[in-house]
Amino acid sequence: MKRYFNLFDFKQTVNFKTEVLSGLTVALALVPEAVAFSIIAGLSPLTGLYAAFTMGIITAIFGGRPGMISGATGAIAVVIVVLAKTHGVEYVFATVVLAGVIQMAAGFLKLGKLIRLVPHPVMFGFVNGLAIVIFMSQLNQFKFTDTNNTMHWLTGAPLFIMLGLVFLTMLIIWGLPKLTKAVPASLVAILTIFGMVLFFKIDTVTVGDIASIQGGFPPFHIPNVPFTWDAIMIILPYAFIVAGVGLIESLLTLNLVDEITETRGWGNKEAVAQGLANFVTGLFSGMGGCAMIGQSLINISNGARARLSGIVASIMLLVFVMFGSGLIEKVPMAALTGLMIMVAIGTFEWVSVKALNKMPKHDMFVMIMVTLVTVFLHNLALAVLIGVIISALVFAWESARRIRARKYIDDNGIKHYEIYGPLFFGSTTVFAEKFDVLNDPDEVIIDFKESRIADMSAIEAVNKITERYAKVNKKIHLRHLSSDCKQLLKNADKLIEVNIFEDPTYKVSIDS
Repeated sequence: MKRYFNLFDFKQTVNFKTEVLSGLTVALALVPEAVAFSIIAGLSPLTGLYAAFTMGIITAIFGGRPGMISGATGAIAVVIVVLAKTHGVEYVFATVVLAGVIQMAAGFLKLGKLIRLVPHPVMFGFVNGLAIVIFMSQLNQFKFTDTNNTMHWLTGAPLFIMLGLVFLTMLIIWGLPKLTKAVPASLVAILTIFGMVLFFKIDTVTVGDIASIQGGFPPFHIPNVPFTWDAIMIILPYAFIVAGVGLIESLLTLNLVDEITETRGWGNKEAVAQGLANFVTGLFSGMGGCAMIGQSLINISNGARARLSGIVASIMLLVFVMFGSGLIEKVPMAALTGLMIMVAIGTFEWVSVKALNKMPKHDMFVMIMVTLVTVFLHNLALAVLIGVIISALVFAWESARRIRARKYIDDNGIKHYEIYGPLFFGSTTVFAEKFDVLNDPDEVIIDFKESRIADMSAIEAVNKITERYAKVNKKIHLRHLSSDCKQLLKNADKLIEVNIFEDPTYKVSIDS
């Protein structure tokens, strides 16, 4: 339990200026994202802002990955939008509370390790798809809504002003680190564009044009949902989906930050923190959320590595909502759009494009499939699940093709079959084809020194081959079975009868 409660590493060197300035930058970037995601979910902008605060500060303090930012996310918004429309916001709050309980249970049961089953091509597809989604979501800032609520592309002066401010923002973020890293380039870019718009009185869209962010401290509120079986059955499916999507996105983001920083976070601790954050968020009028890859990369690229940046970001976001809404609502959307486009460019794994012709075809297919599902369905959990299933099936197929048998007859006239490769459901057919039952001598040894009986399909395959030899009155022995294989056969002794040939001079150890 040490890792769950050892919150701060006091041996870590903390650059307080970098952490505070990076936290301030992230707070500014959180505002439009939280507002946009709450609108996607059909909820009040304050539900997204409250979620960004509670999710952010709890995961910053208790999470397993210092420097990672959590808040209201599009992945969660897409899940709860139907529930919000059909049953209302109270059911959303109850769902978020229950999802938090599920996530905490997953963390305490150490299910975070299952993220290891996600192959690298799936990671590439997830990251690339998310980068494209982040970029495409910024295109809405180049549109306007007419009186009939129809969206049109900007034209003329408004378009050129928007493009100019966005490109200037991107130029500052790209160029300033080449001159100095004393302050975060993204913060300088936002403040520069903000100052230019105010000084020259440039007419452009601001945060306040999207929605008002003025509010108070998140109010404590027990979800007003009847405690009945019918209500629970409405909430439960959504809660499991929210919990699953949140954990997958959070743990994949954790792995990505681990790679960038060349350090290691704790997946199970992060799962518990995400669960606690969602539990509290649901009780404080928030829409729920998970780790945010865009804001996390902003924070990491600014040089933040400690918990302080996440804490500062959350507190400053609340300060904006309670006291600074008038000022923050004047921040040009062009500055935040340029920042998020640079995040999308930095998020995309360009090396995966260069390596396309060097990848195995099935890995390339998996990566592209995960990217497409992420982009078009915005369902990260489904994208990752599809990628893992395809990768697992390909692995099973390739492993099934690799089973081999070396055959020879010894001086005593006994025929030996030395099996190479795993014997499991996918390789049983090839395994059965290796034996020449009718033409073999009266005694046969099947040697599993370089193989392993892995499942019930393998046991049944062994059973069938022994039956084939028994029908022609030939004796068969199994040799060099590891102890776990013997246990499998022992457990299935009602289904199979075989003669295990014991070699007194040879022992096979189980994998450590």
